[in-house]
Amino acid sequence: MKNLHQQDQTIWISLQKEIERQNNTLEMIPSENFVSPAVLEALGSPLTNKYAEGYVGKRYYGGNQFIDEIESVAIERAKQLFQAEHANVQALSGSPANLAAYFALLEPGDTILAMSLAQGGHLTHGHPVSKISKIFKFVHYNVKDNGELDYENIRELAIKNPVKLILVGYSAYSREIDYQKIQNIADELGIYTMADIAHPAGLIAAGLMNNPVPIFDIVTSTTHKTLRGPRGGLIMCKQKHAAAVDKAVFPGLQGGPHENNIAAKAVAFQEALTPEFKIYAQNVLDNAQALCEALRSGGVKICFEKTENHLMLCDIRNFGINSKEAQDALEQAGITVNMNMIPNDPGTPLAPSGIRLGTPAITTRGFTKTEMTTIAELILTVLKNHDKTDILEQVRLAVKKLCNDHPLAYQHENYHA
Repeated sequence: MKNLHQQDQTIWISLQKEIERQNNTLEMIPSENFVSPAVLEALGSPLTNKYAEGYVGKRYYGGNQFIDEIESVAIERAKQLFQAEHANVQALSGSPANLAAYFALLEPGDTILAMSLAQGGHLTHGHPVSKISKIFKFVHYNVKDNGELDYENIRELAIKNPVKLILVGYSAYSREIDYQKIQNIADELGIYTMADIAHPAGLIAAGLMNNPVPIFDIVTSTTHKTLRGPRGGLIMCKQKHAAAVDKAVFPGLQGGPHENNIAAKAVAFQEALTPEFKIYAQNVLDNAQALCEALRSGGVKICFEKTENHLMLCDIRNFGINSKEAQDALEQAGITVNMNMIPNDPGTPLAPSGIRLGTPAITTRGFTKTEMTTIAELILTVLKNHDKTDILEQVRLAVKKLCNDHPLAYQHENYHA
């Protein structure tokens, strides 16, 4: 980064501090991960210079023959990875991908049945604060007391309301989904199905969780999180919806795609096709289950009873603090999590009762399930002593030692002046 160091000290200094933070922090937010140096190189490449409105072989600008090669590779790798009939790799991120999926299949005013945000869903699944809720109507379903999806209730709601599409997927739900049961309901009623697999995509790609792509009409995802690629979006669908999906992305919602990002996606897809990635994904699951049990043993209530993926939603009310206080104390101790609403939360979005944490990033660093007990003990120490600065400092030093034992690839000379 010699050029940046010489030209813009302000940005360079902040960047160095962020690299230092990542190196010395246990990153436990389940939607975050660390990309490989190869993905970073593609992301920071001269491909960012090229405008490429349109699609492969159908661009509105000249000079795209090599861009077409790269985007074609990304598409084919995504299709292979998820057994997809069609893939659109131009979506800028998960939320735009969801919007494009809605517009590809529906008309404004149509009704979507989705998981409520309070039960683990996502803002773009129809929460009133999202503008999409002003365009489409949303009906929301909850989970059963044991944490499982209530498929019969989903069916009843789909019959009772003029539902055009059933949406499954989540941002804080920790259980498996039976996509075939959802598809059976949709087939019975003659409506569409959509899955948002932004969180479990990497685990699905590795064959460790159910795959909705060959079953559902349309599936959206991010390419970061468990897939361990650049921050971006992905849409996969049946061939019969391909033209509508592509049109919804461009020119419907976006202009020129970010081809440097698409190249980075292609690299990440190739990585996800390797046997090594399957081992990584299995370790993510093993770590999550070990961490979950260690936290439960320490008095943390696990929402939805257990985890079957990479994340867990923790009810921390019995520690006498809200999750904003917990998030701040953990960050001070070098552990990054995010505050989160829990089902039937008596708190507010800015002071909720839960924290959401996961294992994708620490697994990338090389942590194994044998170390999850130690990490759980550090988290529990902070929750019990959130207002004791000396103890938080002791935890921070312990965290730094753990991180030094599992250094990031970013401790590379290319990231310094």
